Amino acid sequence: MSKLDMFVIKEGKRLRCGYTTGSCATAAAKAAATMLETGESINYVEIDTPASVSLKLEVHNQTITDDYVSCSIIKDAGDDPDNTDGIEIFARVSRRNDHSIVIDGGQGIGKITRKGLFGEIGQAAINPVPRKMIESEVRKVSEVSGYDVLIYAPQGEIIGKKTFNPYIGIEGGISIIGSKGIVYPMSEEALLKTIYMEIDMLEQKYGNKHIVLVPGNYGEEISDTLGLNKPRVKVSNYLGDSLLYVYNKGFKSITLVGHIGKFSKLSIGVFNTHSKVCDGRMEAFIYYLALMGAPMDVLNRVNKAITAEEGLNICIEEGYGSIVKEMEKGAEDRIRRYLKDENLNVKVIIYSMERGVEIC
Repeated sequence: MSKLDMFVIKEGKRLRCGYTTGSCATAAAKAAATMLETGESINYVEIDTPASVSLKLEVHNQTITDDYVSCSIIKDAGDDPDNTDGIEIFARVSRRNDHSIVIDGGQGIGKITRKGLFGEIGQAAINPVPRKMIESEVRKVSEVSGYDVLIYAPQGEIIGKKTFNPYIGIEGGISIIGSKGIVYPMSEEALLKTIYMEIDMLEQKYGNKHIVLVPGNYGEEISDTLGLNKPRVKVSNYLGDSLLYVYNKGFKSITLVGHIGKFSKLSIGVFNTHSKVCDGRMEAFIYYLALMGAPMDVLNRVNKAITAEEGLNICIEEGYGSIVKEMEKGAEDRIRRYLKDENLNVKVIIYSMERGVEIC
């Protein structure tokens, strides 16, 4: 598989870029058209992307016949978490009797089932930019020939179920996407867009009566054990942005389930809980202990704790286990102030990895 030697710096880390399913489909189509014209197998193909980055990609599974040529390109997402990483995108190209280039999707390429997306109902889920890329690069092979281009992905139906496609009205496979042709490791903006999109899908499916927000997978497990089977979204550290979004979408009731390490911060008004933004865990414990009248020696012990779990254990040992309930109430009050709605129906549930939800 060809790997792109291109990097970006995110949060101090050097992350490798990749290329999109759109670039894979384009490269496969151009390679197949080239082999159809020459009758000879090729191992690499070069394409240009909208990001002004040229790609030289390895060609796999070449099949050359008198009637058509097919081949594949393997998707490389770089250091971006992507369900389609490693998938094979195929193109099958045959000649037409006219000058047209007609592009369609076959096995493993999703079909549009709802209005308002990037195509008509029943069309293959090949976005406009990849369509233009395919037509442009195939036209470089021949300015006069016409081609039928069929894009397909044998693994697409299975992998498509792991993407957001079923939620947005694309069934039966993956989408061929990519506005730049290059995969840039996911930025904060992209993460937020993903969160917002999932909230939109849940609202469309279930309405805006109630929603559950959790930072991660364990929060999901805890909410399941509590019987919170309502629409639920993982929001990572972006509590503030997510709360603003669901509130402005008109959700009537919000429940948040999170670990003491993150939600202790929320209890003192920290709405981005990433450690690079704020590490106020012990400060939160000391604030609530002080309000509860804890003596100075307890405050000093907690101040020396390294983890939130350790701080919580000290509180429980000293008879202040109810601090969790105080933090939950404090977090609820701060969310109401943050959203400027004192009557908001919001509930915060804090759990400990050692002690679960029933902490005191």
